[in-house]
Amino acid sequence: MRIHRQLCFLASLVLVIRAGPISQPSDKDEATAEHYLKSFYNLTDLTDETTAVRREASQMTEKLKEMQKFFGFKVTGKLDKETMEMMKKPRCGVPDVAAYSTFKGKPKWQTNKLTYRIVNYTPDMSVAEVDTSMEKALQVWAKVTPLKFTRINRGTADIMISFGTRYHGDAYPFDGPEGTLAHAFAPSPAIGGDAHFDDDEFFTFRSSRGFVLFLVAAHEFGHSLGLSHSNVRGALMFPTYTLMCNDYTS
Repeated sequence: MRIHRQLCFLASLVLVIRAGPISQPSDKDEATAEHYLKSFYNLTDLTDETTAVRREASQMTEKLKEMQKFFGFKVTGKLDKETMEMMKKPRCGVPDVAAYSTFKGKPKWQTNKLTYRIVNYTPDMSVAEVDTSMEKALQVWAKVTPLKFTRINRGTADIMISFGTRYHGDAYPFDGPEGTLAHAFAPSPAIGGDAHFDDDEFFTFRSSRGFVLFLVAAHEFGHSLGLSHSNVRGALMFPTYTLMCNDYTS
């Protein structure tokens, strides 16, 4: 009888453990989530100290739901494993929600003849490899639009292409390796159309060791033409980086 009671106690303990709550996200994960939602879903800082904690929790929940809906996840408003894994993937630096990016309205170029200039180069690849990657990436869009791209070697082009790290001359600093790979700006005067690549990343011509520059550039040039992100997995304009072995890389 005593052994029976002990077995019943152990069985009850197992049931309690299995039915217990999922472990709470770590402080590091919460900080990562906050930075991600500020960068890509317009999560804002709260300055009203009297209600800041309650409002911040509510806003975080709503922004998590917004992100989960975009990526087709189960919408819970909680920082679950699937959501956290997506936040940690290398990706484009342009926000996922168009209303919070530079893509208000329907920005487009007023001409079909656009110029581009490669301002500097990454040390990861040869000059010829970078030139070919950029030309090929622009041709992805030339094949499906009336646009024609011409390279210039001096002066200001419609699309200025550059490599930089951290603070590199705009209001959107890069974050080091394995985070934001690049970003680009929609058609507009001044910085509009320009594409910036994070030189803390390792870019390659074809190798899977690093990030294929052609794929990253083809995505960013979509933004240079006014396109926002797609929530269709496998699409060129999906926010996170995926090595594709299909028509894009042939």
